[in-house]
Amino acid sequence: MGDVTSSPFADRAADRDAAPQFVLPLVVRIERIDPPTHTDALETAARAVLTLLSDARTTEPDGEWAEAVHAWQDARIRKVVRRARGGEWRRAGELPGITLTGKSAEVRVFPPVPLDGWPKELAKLQVSGTELDDPEPLAAPDPGVPVLWFNPEVPMSTGKSMAQAGHGAQLAWWALSPDQRDAWREAGFPLAVRTADAQRWAALAATDLPMVRDAGFTEVAPGSCTVVADHPSLRPTP
Repeated sequence: MGDVTSSPFADRAADRDAAPQFVLPLVVRIERIDPPTHTDALETAARAVLTLLSDARTTEPDGEWAEAVHAWQDARIRKVVRRARGGEWRRAGELPGITLTGKSAEVRVFPPVPLDGWPKELAKLQVSGTELDDPEPLAAPDPGVPVLWFNPEVPMSTGKSMAQAGHGAQLAWWALSPDQRDAWREAGFPLAVRTADAQRWAALAATDLPMVRDAGFTEVAPGSCTVVADHPSLRPTP
């Protein structure tokens, strides 16, 4: 769901379009009873992406996921969220990947796969119509915690929003120094997801903070600005 068009590979945009296309699969567990909340699903998806990006299987040159992640980052940075329950979730958990647990959400992220080469256990899972809600009002995020701010003018499903949260977290990760990445990882990747009001969004959009601009494959118009990654280490100095 979606694409990141601003990345360390942006100066090779034409080559990225010509490269073989890969996708990062994410699966959210949604049982009939006690489904996760919307925002916790988004935050857990973002942490799952960061966990995969920082895993030794990705970062080590001979890591088992390194080649797939490199190929994925050489092309468009696509993420697709599917949902599972019961036996579907158990079968998905048998595939190589990482499961992150939030307050109410469970999300499993898998190494990238070719756009048309999904494992059968994931290909059969539903992708459209993933909708969750937040039954309780959300508290204001802690000032010291990275925040993925969503554009109030671009409504999206929970599934699409999970992918966008992953994009925002990934852009923040790319923008940080190695020491800043280490500190974030060692802290357990704390972050919050919130929808900005119009005034805050305008102020965020005027900064140089990482911003997700969606390719428009699903739900939103091409070029839509969906998320600003407001990491404390990237905030403009007064």
